[in-house]
Amino acid sequence: MAYTSERPPLTESSDQLRARIPGWGVDLDPKDRPSVPKLRWQEDRTGAHWDFPERQPEKWPRERSIEHKFLTPVFGTSCPPRGISGALRRYSYRKYSEGRAAHWLLLLAADRVDAWENHLRSFLTPRPDNPITQTGVTSELSRHGISSRYGKKRADAAHHLLDPVIVAGPWILAGGLAIGLVRRRNRSLTAKGGAR
Repeated sequence: MAYTSERPPLTESSDQLRARIPGWGVDLDPKDRPSVPKLRWQEDRTGAHWDFPERQPEKWPRERSIEHKFLTPVFGTSCPPRGISGALRRYSYRKYSEGRAAHWLLLLAADRVDAWENHLRSFLTPRPDNPITQTGVTSELSRHGISSRYGKKRADAAHHLLDPVIVAGPWILAGGLAIGLVRRRNRSLTAKGGAR
């Protein structure tokens, strides 16, 4: 038993473990392991024609953990870091080790900032984001959203009342700010026009 003043029992031997646990130690003998030939270095079977692979060209400075001396020979290029989110990601990789919570918290924050950057960028396109249809709000009314929440013992039921605030709140706040800015601009224009 743990956390007592008595001396813990000695670890069981392989024979005792094999007698107590069916199948224990089946892979102790390398002849019984199907992966053993793969673990051995076989000069003629590697398929590699290099000592170190040719490096992918780096078109822009990529993020690299401070634990690593250089980038891996091949890396992803589909999402280049840009804007404020890219600056947060670069700072996270430059400043903190991957073993630190600050590294991952900054990357999570960068993801949220990136989402908002893309929302705002969408307003400059012919088809901006639509928070009503793209957040799944309409399915709440057409796909038994309310009846699926109550009496089912769902683990996520505790935050159901906060979901509309979290999803719609930023949009309402942004809309209110935009309306306030337009009103302020209109007031200043009318004040300038009336002063003439």
